[in-house]
Amino acid sequence: MASGPDYSGDGSGLTEILESLKTAGFDNQMAAREDGIMCFSCRQTNPAERFEVAQLRRTEGASDPGDMAAVAALTCPNCGARGAAVFRFGPEASPEDDEALRALTLRQ
Repeated sequence: MASGPDYSGDGSGLTEILESLKTAGFDNQMAAREDGIMCFSCRQTNPAERFEVAQLRRTEGASDPGDMAAVAALTCPNCGARGAAVFRFGPEASPEDDEALRALTLRQ
């Protein structure tokens, strides 16, 4: 596990990042919700600040640089499930994605 969030854009595509995280054991899904991040394993939502962040990577769409996303490798504070969450950022970001991503990046 990384010592802290890695918010890097290494040119990897979204599918490639998700596959590498799955191989590393982050095989559950998580997503931003109005009141935090929901773990699909235990179906509980917690504030983003409660999740342990192993990696935080950004990507841009191959055909559209405006298609910006960040992928977080997270551990659920309730059940301990390790999973990945994809957050949009930039002009296409939802308020939920924007808030969750802001909270996760402030922890660096």
